[in-house]
Amino acid sequence: MFKRKVYDKLLQWKSEWSGTRACLLEGARRVGKSTIAESFAENEYKSYVVIDFANITDDLLDVFNSIANLDVFFLRLQAETGTRLYERASLIIFDEIQLYPKARQAIKYLVKDGRYDYLSTGSLISIKKNVEGIVIPSEEIKIQVYPMDYEEFLWALDKDYDIIRTINDTKRSIGDATNRSLMRDYRVYMAVGGMPQAVDSYLKTNNLEHVDKVKREIINLYMDDIRKLDRSGRTSDIFGSIPGQLASNKKRFVISAATGKQKVPKDEERFFDIVDSKTVLPCYNVSKPGSALMQYRQHDIYKLYLADIGLFVTMMFNSGEVTAEKIYKKLLSDKLDENLGYLYENAVAQSIVACGHDLYYHTWRKEGSTHSYEIDFLVASASKVNPIEVKASATTKHASIDNFKEKYGKYIGSPYIFSQKDFSNDKDIILKPIYTIQAVLENF
Repeated sequence: MFKRKVYDKLLQWKSEWSGTRACLLEGARRVGKSTIAESFAENEYKSYVVIDFANITDDLLDVFNSIANLDVFFLRLQAETGTRLYERASLIIFDEIQLYPKARQAIKYLVKDGRYDYLSTGSLISIKKNVEGIVIPSEEIKIQVYPMDYEEFLWALDKDYDIIRTINDTKRSIGDATNRSLMRDYRVYMAVGGMPQAVDSYLKTNNLEHVDKVKREIINLYMDDIRKLDRSGRTSDIFGSIPGQLASNKKRFVISAATGKQKVPKDEERFFDIVDSKTVLPCYNVSKPGSALMQYRQHDIYKLYLADIGLFVTMMFNSGEVTAEKIYKKLLSDKLDENLGYLYENAVAQSIVACGHDLYYHTWRKEGSTHSYEIDFLVASASKVNPIEVKASATTKHASIDNFKEKYGKYIGSPYIFSQKDFSNDKDIILKPIYTIQAVLENF
């Protein structure tokens, strides 16, 4: 198993809430929830039981008919699984709990009983869709599981992100050669992404075509799940159009452009279904920048990014006109012909969310023009807001941030531009290479 940061959050849950709250690992499929849960159980408990509702026998499922009598329920559970449970020293895992909502409802009574700890995993919006008519347990701590961030990816490669933290803290140029080397490493992460299966394939094969096949399987799995929830195909059209809409440099995501049909009220529900799936990251426009960004969030103006940069790369070049080998070769050597600003934007969006921040952006009209300025991301820290611009090339142009400073100076903390360029400053604007984004966000 790969080293994952969510493991520390599980340790915190066990330390602070053991016996009084269950835990739900929530996230998209294939982000590693089940693996993390079982590894945690094996390392931190005397014994554990995994009940996988996606692959459960009729006999084991029948055990839940005895749940009204917990003494009988636990006796039957131990008999069916062949595992002895120890009071206050055993963990019961409900894997893919959305497939059996009654088990989730029972958590309230299982936790109250207090004999064992309970850890559930859930995927996609089925958790929400399948709980109608049951009592949602309040005795539950939710922990979000995301694809592997860049530091976790480096851990998998037996490398250390602390070196980048140290470089970032010096706030000095490191030289073109070192910067190019670190950028090449980061572009490998962009190519592979943070889905554990893709990372595992990369480590075993060192072949990005093989990795691409794994990522396509995951994308197809997501598409199949979405089609099951919406037979009309509109929701899957929304999901599939994300890279194209970002590539077109639109100021907002347009549902009608995704579906090819006039927007209908049902489309708003489809949007929220996609968001609930955890496969995408919504970035909301704010009408006014400031430390209370959520207060000025415009619910109907947003962009969508994919939750994993590796999946984004695969979907972005899914036309089939160019082989995966050529695409990845050009990406790693920074020779792709496209304007890749939106590709790096998605990588930054993933980092912002992984560091515990919501995504916001801001647009405003240029004086005497029909065009607009735009700040890619706004991240609050203390009583200020930090504007972040993302550039694919080593450009020194930053008209949007310059105008943003003039317009909203009293709200601004530190303005940043992230690109492939080495460390530098342009007056009070901080220019940093994109691989430092996590180190910067940790200080907000």
